[in-house]
Amino acid sequence: MDLITTSTLCVGGIGLVSAAALALAEKHLSVPQDPRIDKVTEMLPGANCGGCGYAGCADYARSIMTDNAECNLCVPGGTACAQEIAAFLGRTASEVQRRVALVLCCGDNTEALRNAAYNGVVDCAAAQATAGGDKACSYGCLGYGSCARVCPVNAIRIENGIAKVDKALCIACGKCVAACPRKLIKLVPAAAEIHVLCSSKDKGPAVKKVCGTGCIGCRMCTKLADDAISMEGFLAVVDYAKPLTNEEIVAKCPGHCIRKDAPVPQPPNPES
Repeated sequence: MDLITTSTLCVGGIGLVSAAALALAEKHLSVPQDPRIDKVTEMLPGANCGGCGYAGCADYARSIMTDNAECNLCVPGGTACAQEIAAFLGRTASEVQRRVALVLCCGDNTEALRNAAYNGVVDCAAAQATAGGDKACSYGCLGYGSCARVCPVNAIRIENGIAKVDKALCIACGKCVAACPRKLIKLVPAAAEIHVLCSSKDKGPAVKKVCGTGCIGCRMCTKLADDAISMEGFLAVVDYAKPLTNEEIVAKCPGHCIRKDAPVPQPPNPES
């Protein structure tokens, strides 16, 4: 028997012994999965959207059982789903606060300047990688639809060069948040109606130079918002944990970037 054949047989034998050892170890050392995980998974809507912060419904169900995660993190399932799971496990669940995606920019092609002609791949990340994008405002929506392409329920469309969210369809999965290279999209409470739709951190004169509708850092809104709006540098930011109902803010914003939305209806059942 030559050296090559001997070596091959030795390696093969070692492989067989290792495989057998691993099989025995898996059989004797494996930890049985709690059967309730499968039951909780069945109670979830099966959207696998990731809006709860987990990889999918099964991963969320596993975390509920093994890490004691809250039962009310599934936005598509809503309060009824949370209460069903809680009742099954002998827990209590508070009401699910529905959230929706919000694009923190209102500088469309009518209001915002473009500083170059981009003819590359129709993708926001690709445009951003090309000299920082073609929009004069380095914080504004590029409008090439990366967010719309990852939305599992077609809740995002591009209108006049800017992303718009159909909040009646949005399931708050967060995929658009991750897809935006400029981090302009945020998940906010669906009940919130007043928003600052700007992300520019530049000073007022610089903002006005590139966009007709942006925050100029005047602080007027902070005086009318009862602490629900604060300044982060030169940018007004809404604290959605606090009530904001004074519509006078919308009319008095000199940058015209504070907008009021209509109330958001409930989304369709993801299983339908």
